[in-house]
Amino acid sequence: MDLGLSDRVFVVTGGSRGLGLATATALVGEGARVVLCARDEAVLAQAVESLGAQSAVGIPGDLADPTTPERVIAAAVARFGRLDGAVISVGGPPPGTPMEIDDDAWRQAFESVFLGALRVARATASAMTSDPEGLAGTGGAILLILSTSVREPVAGLALSNALRPALAGLVKDLSDELGPLGIRVNAVLPGRLATDRTFALDARVGAPDLVRRRHEAGIPLGRYGEPAELGRAAAFLVSPAASYVTGTALPLDGGMLRSV
Repeated sequence: MDLGLSDRVFVVTGGSRGLGLATATALVGEGARVVLCARDEAVLAQAVESLGAQSAVGIPGDLADPTTPERVIAAAVARFGRLDGAVISVGGPPPGTPMEIDDDAWRQAFESVFLGALRVARATASAMTSDPEGLAGTGGAILLILSTSVREPVAGLALSNALRPALAGLVKDLSDELGPLGIRVNAVLPGRLATDRTFALDARVGAPDLVRRRHEAGIPLGRYGEPAELGRAAAFLVSPAASYVTGTALPLDGGMLRSV
């Protein structure tokens, strides 16, 4: 199946590793070009090298900085001459319970996770609607990589449990507002995927192998997902192949969620 992504251009935040890099890899594999944004310059440079300089550019930045989205969007247009959308992955906020996390940590998480994602979405939509040629007459797409905590809280992840559902509501609002402009907005809800963050969270509560087996027993497919599996789903959702999908939050969890 041809997703129709050849020569399209996407910003990918949190794109130097984990689920962001997996999505960027899937996009480049389909012929798209990407502008990656991440905080660690050295890791970002490695990600760009792995994707190829003809297909990828890296822009160091922190989403907690209000100037970052505009810089990244401007870099995409300057380097590739167009913009077709964004995949917004802000990474996971620190673990902890509501009683353990202090006010400063809540403010920092809100600034980075919620406002950072909103700013990227607004900057992306503004750039595409201010230059209709950037949409190539076929519409654009914004995708947020969130978490299954949107639907079921995860023990010990109070910041994620509070902010991810708020972002899911934002996805629905943005899809209503931007749909008439030809821009689709969706989310993907990863469950237990084999990433460094998942392994680190497992290690906080016991022997990692034992914790993993316990979690896998509650997943109908019986295993952790691979980042590439999310990357392929994300590439589909921002592609013309998903042209009638908007305002949707797609779980990618091996059937773990019990809600329908």
